[in-house]
Amino acid sequence: MEFSPVPVTIITGYLGAGKTTLLNHLLTQPDRRWAVVVNEFGQIGIDNALVLGVEEDLVSLNNGCLCCQIRDDLVGTLMELISRRAEFDGIIVETSGIANPAPILHTLLTHPFLNRSYQLDGVITVVDSIHLDQVLQEEEGRTQIALADVLIANKADLLSAQEMEQIQHRIQSLNADAPVFSAIKGQVDDRVWTQRRSYDIQSAAWEAIGHDSHHHHDHEHDHEHDHSVTSHSFKLDGTISPESFQQWMGRLMAQEDMRIYRMKGILNLEREDHRIVFHGVHQWFDSASGPVWKPEERRTNQFVFIGKDLKPTLLEMAMSSSLTRSGR
Repeated sequence: MEFSPVPVTIITGYLGAGKTTLLNHLLTQPDRRWAVVVNEFGQIGIDNALVLGVEEDLVSLNNGCLCCQIRDDLVGTLMELISRRAEFDGIIVETSGIANPAPILHTLLTHPFLNRSYQLDGVITVVDSIHLDQVLQEEEGRTQIALADVLIANKADLLSAQEMEQIQHRIQSLNADAPVFSAIKGQVDDRVWTQRRSYDIQSAAWEAIGHDSHHHHDHEHDHEHDHSVTSHSFKLDGTISPESFQQWMGRLMAQEDMRIYRMKGILNLEREDHRIVFHGVHQWFDSASGPVWKPEERRTNQFVFIGKDLKPTLLEMAMSSSLTRSGR
């Protein structure tokens, strides 16, 4: 029997944000079966004892965080789980509170076996609304927010509506492209953040790239924050040279003074009737053909960058230099 790739959802968030509470809420939903991989920092695992209703499908990974030496264990665990494919509908990886999820994404996207057997569904970051100031002081906390496909502002019952609005605004200053949902004790409709196919560039969801970030703005959209992790999105009319674009992307990813965590966009390439969708995580990059441009449609290139010490002028100059002609 042939199976389609297994969707993998990564739940991350800084210490005390409520990741396990969210996970417990998800596991009480009757419509899906999950295999759960829980990672903890430290030699003694306790999170697996806090996760309800999961026994032999729970694999507890200790001895460090997923972003360093334990990555090999993650690969081995996922390779073993694939033999039990018929027993679950998807996999959840809950990272430790001090983990940078980027190496996990890189492993899932580039490993020759895992990227055929698994489909990365997305990164869910749980944010401690009460202690947001402390979270934003830690680079791991800022990175977890920057890499999210969905952001859940937890503990909403402990703040006023006005305070939660301010919290959401501050969170979006680091990641303007991800939707933010308020939650009380991790309770949020799982349809909000499962089966998003955030890393499937053939997904219809890619047609909406840039729409949210430009819904209220016609031109550049740049979010600044006191810290060095920011997002920058912009649009360019015209046709792009594939060769020039590849060269510039290679140079951008090699920049030592500007770390790009994530990027995605839509391209109007010369000699191409289809829009080209692309995205990348750190040094990983992929692209594919999307829907055909309609005759009456404005062929606009759209770009979203999230990273540390971004240089908006450099990013826009790099993309502009790839244009072969302006207009439609």
